Amino acid sequence: MQRTRLFADPTGRFVHDIVLQSCCQNSGKTALVDSSCDLRLTFTEYGSLVESLARGLVSTGLNPGNVVAIYLPNSWEFAITYHAATLAGGIPTLLNPAYREREVRYQLENSGATFLVTDAPLLEGINLAGLPCLRRVFTTRHERGGCENFANLLLPSTATLPKPMQDSAQTVAALPYSSGTTGLPKGVMLSHHNLVANVYQLLGTNGTPLTADDTMLCFLPLYHIYGLTVALTLSISLGSTLVLMPRFDVQKLSALVLQEGVTMMPMVPPAINALCQAAETGVFPQNHKVRWVKSGAAPLAPELARRLTNLTGIGVVQGYGMTEASPVTHVGFIAPPEMVRPASIGQPLALTDCRILDLNEHEVASGEPGELVMRGPQFMLGYWKDPQATAAVVRDGWYFSGDIVRTDADGFYYVLDRRKEMIKYKGFPVAPAEVESVLLEHPAVRDCGVVAKPDAEAGEIPCAFVVVREGFTACDALDQQLRAFVADRLAHHKQPREIRFVETVPRTPSGKILRRELKKTIS
Repeated sequence: MQRTRLFADPTGRFVHDIVLQSCCQNSGKTALVDSSCDLRLTFTEYGSLVESLARGLVSTGLNPGNVVAIYLPNSWEFAITYHAATLAGGIPTLLNPAYREREVRYQLENSGATFLVTDAPLLEGINLAGLPCLRRVFTTRHERGGCENFANLLLPSTATLPKPMQDSAQTVAALPYSSGTTGLPKGVMLSHHNLVANVYQLLGTNGTPLTADDTMLCFLPLYHIYGLTVALTLSISLGSTLVLMPRFDVQKLSALVLQEGVTMMPMVPPAINALCQAAETGVFPQNHKVRWVKSGAAPLAPELARRLTNLTGIGVVQGYGMTEASPVTHVGFIAPPEMVRPASIGQPLALTDCRILDLNEHEVASGEPGELVMRGPQFMLGYWKDPQATAAVVRDGWYFSGDIVRTDADGFYYVLDRRKEMIKYKGFPVAPAEVESVLLEHPAVRDCGVVAKPDAEAGEIPCAFVVVREGFTACDALDQQLRAFVADRLAHHKQPREIRFVETVPRTPSGKILRRELKKTIS
């Protein structure tokens, strides 16, 4: 089943173009259901809100190229702000609503955000003073002193929307932050062309079995490129209905599946595992309409896919990608039977060229393992203000993934290992270096190393190896103190679930942590 054709030509198309075009074509059909407040928006209403908000942003001083930070859970406000920001000429940067002050301030400062759209409860304990570029802060559902009301941005305005200053291939449409294996998270510059092309790749011939008649349920966070592209922009531009959940809750999900007639869900392996358990206990309904789910963001055990299908009749398609690829590069099939291979990430999407290279960057023989190197219209412009980091992963137009893969005789790809050191907690990436840098700020920590430990529910959990300074004692009290210290500074998914006190952290002569040696000690 060849994938050679896109759904449409992405040339010159902006993300807000394909969204607003769909809103015109689908008018009275339900576009979005926000389960957090029981709000339903038709395509006409969604398009109108996007245009009103874009004018509101312009009238309050947003200039082309300004960065608009969105710090919200899944909601209708998040959705329209993202699409309105690009229509207004802005660059949306997306923040995890679980972020602590340290993480929020870093991303706002690094991105140079001028506007922030958030809600008052999220700002508790966060000091935004002293950020050089931040000019205005808007809160959506709860008021806060010093912030403006988001609703004011939706008031009638005669502001003129700007015309694009550059073509779609050079204009940044999203600035998500990706946790690198070294240093702090990096802003990933995704152009309108990147994002539209990826939507059209997924909707192209033999891409994915999505149609305008689908109702997609999304609990994946929209701040993550998986939820942003595969759920929000794809669903709205296709003309299907999107049901948003603010977070994963298997009982609420089970109720919404029946209530809304859900036919498809993008998922991550830990959620699939929870769905299996819900089916076994009778929580997940038998009379559902879900045809298939897409699994991504973390490796999927083939037995887990088979288990869900056996319990519910729902087909499972594994995909593969990364933030730098908008995000999807590979995806599997749910039919015909000979194309269903649960252990595989599938085949490349249209116009995605792949090579598999050995350590000397020579192509390996078919079936042999090597690093996956790719290029295609969905790959990023580069890292925000970091040409050195860009050059480390993009060479001669090819993106070096750091993942070790092989192919079979039919051109299906299998991920064997990650050369990157990233930890995947419930599908969310955790950079060991970021956790280590926080631990090292504690006065009791002389040295530390963080690695992934396999976990049945989460996939992987962060496990920290800590060397204590003289004058401190390795004990349960210090363990709890270190956990609390990290919890005050990093989001929930980044926090060590286990701390082990050791005499030394193994390192190379150049000082790099030998994580493989630490992993050998994990039982």
